[in-house]
Amino acid sequence: MLALSEYRSLDAMALALGVRNRDFTNEEVTTCAIEQAEKVNPILNAINIECYDSALDQARLFDANPELLKQSRVAGLPFLIKDLAAVKGLPTTSGSRLYKDYLPLHNSNIVQTYLNAGLVVLGKTNTPECGLTLTTEPIATGVTRNPWNIKYSTGGSSGGAGAAVAGAISPTAHATDGGGSIRIPASCCGLFGLKPSRGLTVIENNFSGSWGGLSAGHVLSQTVRDSAAFLDLIALDAPNLFALPDKPTSFLESLDQPLPKLRVGVQLEHPMDQHLDKNCFRAVTNAAMLCESLGHSLEEISHPIEYRPVVQAMTKIINLYVHKSLSSRLEELNLGLDVAPLEASTRIMATLGQSLKATEYLDALDLIKEAERQMAKFHQRYDIVLSPVLSKPPVKIGWLDMNSHDQKEYVNRFRQYSGFTALYNGTGQPSMSVPLHQTKDNLPVGVMFTGAWGMDLQLLQLAKQLETAQPWPRIAQLASE
Repeated sequence: MLALSEYRSLDAMALALGVRNRDFTNEEVTTCAIEQAEKVNPILNAINIECYDSALDQARLFDANPELLKQSRVAGLPFLIKDLAAVKGLPTTSGSRLYKDYLPLHNSNIVQTYLNAGLVVLGKTNTPECGLTLTTEPIATGVTRNPWNIKYSTGGSSGGAGAAVAGAISPTAHATDGGGSIRIPASCCGLFGLKPSRGLTVIENNFSGSWGGLSAGHVLSQTVRDSAAFLDLIALDAPNLFALPDKPTSFLESLDQPLPKLRVGVQLEHPMDQHLDKNCFRAVTNAAMLCESLGHSLEEISHPIEYRPVVQAMTKIINLYVHKSLSSRLEELNLGLDVAPLEASTRIMATLGQSLKATEYLDALDLIKEAERQMAKFHQRYDIVLSPVLSKPPVKIGWLDMNSHDQKEYVNRFRQYSGFTALYNGTGQPSMSVPLHQTKDNLPVGVMFTGAWGMDLQLLQLAKQLETAQPWPRIAQLASE
C-alpha cells in the first residue's frame, strides 16, 4: 500500500516506476493524490474543478489492463489541467464569470495529447481571468494561496498549477506561458518551470490558440527529469504553425549527456528601470557563482536589446487576441463588452484590442521579429542569459488586483513586479525558472535562464546540473504536514 507520506516524496518518474515494478497500483497513486487534494485544497484553492471519481475509475482501468501503461512513461498517473484549456465534459471557466456554465465540446490539442499519453485527469487548476495577470486571484473562482505561506501569491497565470505541485497534490501539472505564466508561478512556488521554444510543442491549429505564437504550454514540476519526460509527450515530430527546431529523440534520455562549458551573460539590472529587490539580486549572483563552480564562464552584461518597445508591441497583440477570444462568447450570450461580467483590466485590454488598427498590428509584428533577429545574434556570443524572474519575491495576496478601481496603479504595480520574462515569449526562446533561492522567511525566489531558440535540451541539461549541485526542497512545509 502506498502511504501518503511516500506519495508526497516521489516525483512522477518515481511513481511511474513504482507502478511498473508493482510496488503499488495506479489506484493507490490516484487515491493518494485525492487524499492530498482533499487535505490542502480547501486551504490553497489550487483545484477549482475536480473529477476525482472518474479519475479513480480510470486508474483502475490501468491496473486491470497493464498494456495501457505502454502509452507513455507516465501513463496512468494523475494529472491536472490548467483551466484555460478545454477538457471535453468538464467546465472551462478561464477564471471568468463570463464563462460560467461553459462546457467545451472538444479537447484542446494539448489536452488530447496528454490523454493519448494515458494521463488521468484529476481536475482543473485555477487561473486569473483569461490568464492575464501575475497572480491568481480571480473574482469568479477565488484566490489561490501559496503553500509556502498562504498570505502570499502563487504568481500567475498558472498559479493553481503552482499551488497544486508545491502542495504535493500532483508532482506535475499542466501550465501555459504567454508572458511568464510558467516561470512566474515556478519562481513563487519553488518549482521548476520551462517555457519551451516556439514551434517545438503541441498548440492549437490557429494563431488565436497561442496568441500568435507568444504562448506555449508545458508543465510545472518538482524535478527537472519530470519536465523533460513531459516535454517528450508534447514535442512535435513535424512543423505545425511555426518552424520546428532540432530536438533529440528524447529529452529525458538525453538529460545526462555531457554539457559543454557555457558562456553565460548575467543580467543584474531591471530592463525597464524598476527597483530590483535584494533577494532577487542575491538569487542571481548566487546562481552565477554556482554556474561558475560547475565550469561555465560568466560575464555581466547590459540588456541584450531594448525591452520596452518589444513589450509594448506584445501588449497590443495580446489585447487583440483577448478581444478575439472573448468575442464568440459575448456573441453567444448576446452581451456587449461594456456590460459583460469581466474584471476591469480584462475589459480594458479587450477594448484596446477591439480598436487596434491593422497597420498597428503589422508594425508590432515587425518590431517583435526584429527583436527575434537581435536575440539570435546575441546568442552567437552568449549561450545563456541569467537573470531574475521577477523584481520582487512573492507579493502578498491583494497587492495586484485586476479589478482595482485604480487601473493606473494596477498597471504601475504590474510593471514594478514584472519585466524580465515576457521578452522571450516575443522572441520564442526557451526560458526556465530554477528554484535556487529562498528569502529569510522561506519564500521561494526563482532564477531565470534563457537560451537560444531551439536550445531546450541545453537548458534542461543545465537545470539538471544545478539540481544535482544544489538540490531544492520539492514541496512546501504545508504539503507535508
